[in-house]
Amino acid sequence: MKVIASGVHIGVDDWLDLETLAHACSVRVEYVQTLLDEGLLEPPAQAPALHFGSTELARVRRIRRLQRDFDANLQSVAVMLDLIDEVERLHAQLRRAGLGD
Repeated sequence: MKVIASGVHIGVDDWLDLETLAHACSVRVEYVQTLLDEGLLEPPAQAPALHFGSTELARVRRIRRLQRDFDANLQSVAVMLDLIDEVERLHAQLRRAGLGD
C-alpha cells in the first residue's frame, strides 16, 4: 500500500483563492461556498476578496474531520466549533494567568 502525502505551504503574505483552498482540503468549491454561506468560514479582513490563509485552511480541514468523525451536519459542527474555540480561549486565559501547561 502506497501512502501519498501532500502539503500546502502558506507564507505570511500568501493567500489561497477559493479553488485552491478547496483543492488543498480535498473538497469541492461548492462545499467551501456552503461554509461561507453558513458563516462557518470567513475570509480574513486583510485578505483580498475571497482569499484565505492558513487559519481558514485549518478550519475547513477541522470541519471536514468533525463531519466525518461524528457524522455531524453543519449545524452540529457549528456548535462543536464554538465549544472548541471557547476551550482554546479558556486555555489561553489560564496560560496568561500562569495556571496552564
